Amino acid sequence: MNFPLYIAKRYLRSASKNNAINIINGIASVGIVVGAMALFIVLSVFSGLKDFSLSFSNDFDPDLKVFPTSGKSFSINADQLKEISNISGVEACSRVLEERVLFLFDRKEQVTYIKGVDSLFYKVNPVKKSIYQGQWFESQTNQVVVGYGISQKLSMGLFDFNHPFEVFVPKAGKGTIENPENAFNKSKLAPVGIYAISEDLDSKFVFADLVLTQSLLEYNPNQISAIEIRLQADADESNIAEQIKKIIDNKVVVKNRAQLNESLYKMLNTENIAVYLIFTLVIIIALFNLIGALIMMILDKKANLKTLFNLGTEVKDLRKIFFLQGTLLSVFGGVIGLTLGVIVVFVQQEFQLVMITPTLAYPVVFSIQNVLIVFTTIFSLGVLASWIASSRVTKKLLEDL
Repeated sequence: MNFPLYIAKRYLRSASKNNAINIINGIASVGIVVGAMALFIVLSVFSGLKDFSLSFSNDFDPDLKVFPTSGKSFSINADQLKEISNISGVEACSRVLEERVLFLFDRKEQVTYIKGVDSLFYKVNPVKKSIYQGQWFESQTNQVVVGYGISQKLSMGLFDFNHPFEVFVPKAGKGTIENPENAFNKSKLAPVGIYAISEDLDSKFVFADLVLTQSLLEYNPNQISAIEIRLQADADESNIAEQIKKIIDNKVVVKNRAQLNESLYKMLNTENIAVYLIFTLVIIIALFNLIGALIMMILDKKANLKTLFNLGTEVKDLRKIFFLQGTLLSVFGGVIGLTLGVIVVFVQQEFQLVMITPTLAYPVVFSIQNVLIVFTTIFSLGVLASWIASSRVTKKLLEDL
């Protein structure tokens, strides 16, 4: 039998004759349980907020997006597009053309992006489910779908035939503009739908037919600004990206969803690390109680330790008793805290007890990764605290008794 472990278990289960030491041990145990539970709940809440924040961009951004390596546009022919569509793992792909232009409605102006899309766009991006009012536009027409934010800024409704919705695009070329009327390509548009996704996206795009957008920008039929691609669930992103580059002669850059929202992902990851470090500091402070409790236990059991020392037990084994006691206390406290935290998270998911708004529950996500992070943190810091406290057991301490 492992003698130090046996004694450590006895000390862990049995109460001390000194009431003050029992209270200190209780405070240390509660501190570990509450610390583990709080850290897990906070990480779960942050995971929920992260998923909630990314849900808007995830619903709007494609799995892969192909950009030109230089300039605003590139050309792709029908054969190349067919090759991309036939790549294993590609579910659908769509040509798009984006450009910042001027919109005018009832003497109100708005500079934002027109996004020309082809008839396959809805297979790549489920934007139709975000239609707040009206419907999606028909191909080969001047119909458009505008964002809710744009419609609010322009005070624009649907099917308003009294006030035309116009788009103005500067003509390409050099030299002095003699007549401002000839400086722009313009067209009258017919808003037939309003989409609502998030505050930023609702003020960013006006969706139009790709052919109409190419005409406004004076682009040829093969000229586009990007290809948006939807992948199958088990697709290999990196392999597909390499194949696309070869098909278009390495004149493009392929980005996945995380790369498209690189700044957002970096911000969320930085916040996650900051939250983790803050609550880890709280746990470290709580574990000072563990160090104090173990030292008080050492002093309380000093006579017993002297007896064991005289019977031939080595000092390192006596240290190991309190090291194992502190480690076991950390493990049990961490497990209990995690169990309580998991219960709280599942209760919130199931019953939505805490609400952000009357209709929106505080988002939480249960993650095995968070369980492992919390347990590893508690175990590591508990081992360190136990080692610090157990190092107080020295030969000099026993000889002084």
